[in-house]
Amino acid sequence: MSRTDIAVFSGGNAVAVAGHEAAEYVTTIVADQMFGIPVLQVQDVLGPQRVTRIPLAPKEVAGALNLRGRIVTAIDVRTRLGMPPRPADSRAMSIVVEHGGELYSLIVDEVGEVLSLPGERLESNPPTLDSGWRSVSLGIHRLEGRLLVVVDVARLLDFTRAEAA
Repeated sequence: MSRTDIAVFSGGNAVAVAGHEAAEYVTTIVADQMFGIPVLQVQDVLGPQRVTRIPLAPKEVAGALNLRGRIVTAIDVRTRLGMPPRPADSRAMSIVVEHGGELYSLIVDEVGEVLSLPGERLESNPPTLDSGWRSVSLGIHRLEGRLLVVVDVARLLDFTRAEAA
């Protein structure tokens, strides 16, 4: 694949635009919307965790958790995207990602499977995509009856953009 066939996004992720390379994503669900995180950015998948609140933190920061002796900042993806809170009876899961040398736990409703999708099938965001999702999306993959929104982790964790909006 030539250099012109690769697009590099703000998170440093290379995504095939033309050519035939497959991209792999860990799929998750937040408020009935499926999204994918590039598998190479995922460090761990966790079940429900005890999260300690952090005083004066932005509202998106659910708190911190201890992952094998390392403090990890927990981000509630629903809050970050301006969605209603998770129902009290649901059990959240976490996807641990690394960004800027730090670990972050992205709190989601469900974690699915790893999908390998053709890189050339990544499409631009449709104009009807929710603005919150659009602000953190690299594009979409059309699956049978669903859209997979590909998340740019760097944009999702960019709180200066969130405050400016």
